[in-house]
Amino acid sequence: MPSYLNALGLLCALGHGQSAVAKALFAGDASGMHAEDGWVADRRLTVGSVPGALPTMPAGLESAQSRNNRLLLGAALQIEAPIRASIARYGSSRVGVVIGTSTSGIHEASQSIARFVQDGALPADYHYAQQEMVAPAAFLADWLGLSGPTYCLSTACTSSARALLSAHRLLQQGLCDAVLCGGVDSLCRLTLNGFSALEAVSAAPCNPFSANRQGINIGEGAALFLMTREPPADDSPPIALLGGGASSDAHHISAPQPEGLGAQQAMRSALAAAALAPEQIDYLNLHGTATAHNDAMESLAVQALFPAGVPCSSTKPLTGHCLGAAGALEAAFCWLTLSAHNPDGRLPPHLWDGQADPQLPPLALVTPGSRAAGPLRHLMSNSFAFGGSNLSLILGVPT
Repeated sequence: MPSYLNALGLLCALGHGQSAVAKALFAGDASGMHAEDGWVADRRLTVGSVPGALPTMPAGLESAQSRNNRLLLGAALQIEAPIRASIARYGSSRVGVVIGTSTSGIHEASQSIARFVQDGALPADYHYAQQEMVAPAAFLADWLGLSGPTYCLSTACTSSARALLSAHRLLQQGLCDAVLCGGVDSLCRLTLNGFSALEAVSAAPCNPFSANRQGINIGEGAALFLMTREPPADDSPPIALLGGGASSDAHHISAPQPEGLGAQQAMRSALAAAALAPEQIDYLNLHGTATAHNDAMESLAVQALFPAGVPCSSTKPLTGHCLGAAGALEAAFCWLTLSAHNPDGRLPPHLWDGQADPQLPPLALVTPGSRAAGPLRHLMSNSFAFGGSNLSLILGVPT
């Protein structure tokens, strides 16, 4: 059975809210990506930071202060009315919270530890709970007064895609009547220095599937869905999570299985869960990190599953790789593609230098301004992560 995605709040380098993000997404507007100093010593890196001010923490929850939680609050406030309506309808114990993240409040913890090293004491406003992995989900539950299942998942770059699949299972098993699900991650020096140490970060804008690709750009953002078993009560088009599939190839701590076997398994499992054939997928949002090994394995996996080709793109040149938030954000881009924000059937474009890697099978990469050949009904989104974690989601219009 499908689980309906009845509300969406999001913010990322493309902007705040559905309208702003959709406008920039379909225009291929990468102006939110900036070269910045200060993240990694002696390096100027392109990052995808969220523009503008973020909301302040609600009264009484100041101890949960972190950029991560403020990003999540920014997404939640966009859909507060339907969230509150669901709580009133189902009760606080029947609404769950499942969030994917990888940074949580580590940025604030790092700053506090630096103060401790310098001054010999932690800042008065430091709270250890800020950096716990469950912090974003706990913050949302505390703010909304929820007592249903509340937890975070942290499986690197599949975290928030897995959160959507986990929320779907909570609904299908009858443990919840509504679930707030999605992901959030903020820019911080820990992740930027970590990926830099792996020689995986590009100083220039990332260039997925190009012969000239040099690695990832890192971004930040939040995407939050209200998922239920029932379609929306208003006249908005029903958009649902039709199915998902996960696998773990456990090939290497950071490198993917070279032939993309685990990625194929995740995509095939998603198709089986949604009772769809590959030919029924109208668009594929690629994981497309612009690293040498990940792009190579994903192109092999996609070519094996879609030998006739499928329109596809990586949206990471528009947002940066948002790590734990990436899966939910890219599912949100599929949601926007299916929504009333896209009456002309446009597809998210693939931004790159056009220099295809001759060692990779060619993909049907979406050029700027492209539109779907027919009605958009079934969209797939891929997320792959360290440790061989693979996850694929299918969003669509239920029949």
